[in-house]
Amino acid sequence: MSVLKEVHFSPEPRPVELPMKIWLDDADSAVDVIDALALSPFATGVQPWSCTANLERVRPDASLTPASGTLLRAATEKDGRDSRLLRGEGWTLRVVRHRNRAATVSVTAVDEELARSVIDEIIKDAEEPAPESDHVEMGFWWQGPHGSRRSEKPITASPWAEISGNYARSVSERLSRLMSVTASDAHGRLVLLHGPPGTGKTTLLRTLAHEWRSWCQVDCVLDPERLFHSPGYLMEVAVGFDEDDGKRWRLLVLEDCDELIRSGAKEATGQGLSRLLNLTDGLLGQGRDVLVAITTNEDLARLHPAVTRPGRCLAQIEIGSLPYDEAAHWLGGTEGLSPAGATLAELFALRDGAFSRTAVPENTGLYL
Repeated sequence: MSVLKEVHFSPEPRPVELPMKIWLDDADSAVDVIDALALSPFATGVQPWSCTANLERVRPDASLTPASGTLLRAATEKDGRDSRLLRGEGWTLRVVRHRNRAATVSVTAVDEELARSVIDEIIKDAEEPAPESDHVEMGFWWQGPHGSRRSEKPITASPWAEISGNYARSVSERLSRLMSVTASDAHGRLVLLHGPPGTGKTTLLRTLAHEWRSWCQVDCVLDPERLFHSPGYLMEVAVGFDEDDGKRWRLLVLEDCDELIRSGAKEATGQGLSRLLNLTDGLLGQGRDVLVAITTNEDLARLHPAVTRPGRCLAQIEIGSLPYDEAAHWLGGTEGLSPAGATLAELFALRDGAFSRTAVPENTGLYL
């Protein structure tokens, strides 16, 4: 005998709604209130979908608001930051604009499609195109309170042909070879530029980003001391970023890493040096087309031998002062010059303080 059982299906569970409490005191600002109000629909589950976009070079006439919606709050601070809170049917929008024309827009909504449609409407044609010619897109990594972050910005970068006269003829040929490297030539994984301050190492890296732009994305790590002491941060930077623009290779720039690569670094910094070496030619670097560029003020003799061993460096170049005759040619005169020559920083100081700009060759570039 068959038995008929009656089965009851319970309705789908509702989204978990979390109560939200806010405590305010005289240390909080109006912008803090807007931040809290913007999070409230998401935290309580009323609008469980969130979408955020970071914008650069926002057009002055870009409203960053949808065609529909009501302005609920607006706050402006002395530093130029402007924060607004808007609400429409099923969505909440927070817009923060900065004096440097950057902006952050965050949308919460009742469903993913609505959240994306609102944010797409806001950011459409909101940014001016990145300047061409003397600019190149460079990424910047740093570790914040909520994990690692990456931002991409256009930087000024002169072609090598325009700034080659800023460097001594003794290294010019080696620098020219470095500038002309392609992906098929990248046998070593480390680019090491060492020499006194003010000789133009940073400018060389900006120019390298310009010369390699067709095959290599250049990213600058703003806190290298943290990078090699945090395995999670290092892994995220080594793996790359989601918004890959199709460029296969990446160059990670680490500036002024004297403590990391000098002799005795392993005793002073622990695992930092080992992780750097592992990124360049160890297991961590295997299967990843990543190069590392390091600048240091240390003399080559004081660097750790593991860093400078044959085969590890794609280029290892000392960037020094211009000799007396080359410095005099750069200046168009000898007034104020030391018999030992001058660094690029000293030449710019001499030019700006004692010489007419008409006596200096054009397109000398920057020197920092």
